[in-house]
Amino acid sequence: MQLTAVAPALALLLLALIFIRTKLKSRTSRPNLPPGSLGWPVLGASLELFRANRDGNPGKFVRDRIGKHGSPVFKISLLGERMVVLCGPAGNKFLFSNEGKKVALWWPTAVRRLIGTSLITKVGDEGRSDRKMLMSFFNPEALMRFVGTMDEVTRHHLRTRWQGRECVVRTFSSRYEQTAHIALTLAHCEGKDQVEAYPTLRLYTFELACRLFMSITDPQLIVRLADHFQVFHKGLISLPLDFPGTRFHRARRAADSIREELRALVRQRRTELEKKLARPSQDIMSHLLANGDENGNLMPEAEIINNMLNFLFAGHDTSSSTLMLLLKYLAELPHVLDKILAEQREIAASKGPGELLQWDDLQRMKYSWNVLCEVMRMTPPVVGTFREALVDFTYEGYTIPKGWKLYWSAAVTHEDPNFHPRAASFDESRFEGSGPAPYSYVPFGGGPRMCLGKEFARVEMLVFLHNLVNMFDWDLVIPGEKIIYDPMPTPVKGLPIRLRPRGLRRGLSGS
Repeated sequence: MQLTAVAPALALLLLALIFIRTKLKSRTSRPNLPPGSLGWPVLGASLELFRANRDGNPGKFVRDRIGKHGSPVFKISLLGERMVVLCGPAGNKFLFSNEGKKVALWWPTAVRRLIGTSLITKVGDEGRSDRKMLMSFFNPEALMRFVGTMDEVTRHHLRTRWQGRECVVRTFSSRYEQTAHIALTLAHCEGKDQVEAYPTLRLYTFELACRLFMSITDPQLIVRLADHFQVFHKGLISLPLDFPGTRFHRARRAADSIREELRALVRQRRTELEKKLARPSQDIMSHLLANGDENGNLMPEAEIINNMLNFLFAGHDTSSSTLMLLLKYLAELPHVLDKILAEQREIAASKGPGELLQWDDLQRMKYSWNVLCEVMRMTPPVVGTFREALVDFTYEGYTIPKGWKLYWSAAVTHEDPNFHPRAASFDESRFEGSGPAPYSYVPFGGGPRMCLGKEFARVEMLVFLHNLVNMFDWDLVIPGEKIIYDPMPTPVKGLPIRLRPRGLRRGLSGS
């Protein structure tokens, strides 16, 4: 009887000893994890991150935890993953310079499932090979060829989508404009002097990406694809819950529709290439179809479709957000707009009637580019991205276990007063001379995985800015309109602006 009574107690003691030994062993093998809490299972702090984005202050999510833990390195659980956040230029330098060694690019489940195997999800030798194959379309020599086309498309877009009451005294420059956009233009002529800038800019940058990356000019197809992408991009940074009513489910269905459209275009282009009705060098789609990797292997059709989906998405979303913010800041800072206008008018004065912009013209837009850089510092188009630990390593005295995910924040980096004095104030002069310190300005990321389209975005935004300020002045219809991250910076009301043809004094209505 006594033995029977003692047995349960001995069993409990044994289990306790095993538990303690396991914990001690765990602490010995991973002796010094960063401070922080993993929070709720699966959810972790994901809902708090989403809430900070909806509040338009994504940096606060990280700053609050830096203050709480007294460390710029802390652990957390996000999007179902154990994660370490590395803050500031030192963290950025470590991650960017250790790409492929200690860390590798990583994306949340929602991104990987929606985009599939493509350039942005590949790592290691495969990723480097694809990146090398596509560099020829994003180097300065290639972009020089794009400038005239960008200028032409931008002028057409501003005439047909932004034209105000002054259109009644203007003439159409082509039969295409007269037939395809007559209804829209008449609506403006009847008194519509306002434009919702953000959705209009999204359509502009998307149309440009369609034309330059895939030679798509059919306006109905462009609008149809743009509508699908509007749904698609909202599910990228979400919990991958695939049932009706969730953002991820809607985004997955939109991605299926996009792939269906792209599949038809890819197969049509393959036929055109075989019949020599298309050139292998005319755009990215032809290039991927006609050229193999370093070993001569052609890219599978499904992967080409995924890459085109990715390029159409990445080629317009961040640029349209930055241009929207540019309009907002310039309306609020007339002295900055006046300096931009002086620079752009000088360039316009050097051009002949109807002459398009050239590469050399863009190199003269130094002040304008400084302003755009400060816009991206104040409100980075991408809050930050992720990496994965390839091995156990130590950073700032803390152990980061293999397989854990890492996150760096552009928003927090750009707010650091040690590198950006008066960080809350708009100051384009930060970018004069050598500009900010290395790794302290990271809107395009850094290291081997720096955004491939950085120079493309620069050209696109400068061409648009040149034409916009020479054609229009504008006011904000809703001063102080709230900007949220969804997942890019997004105005809650679309940033409606009141347009006036350039020449009218600021403050007058365009009557």
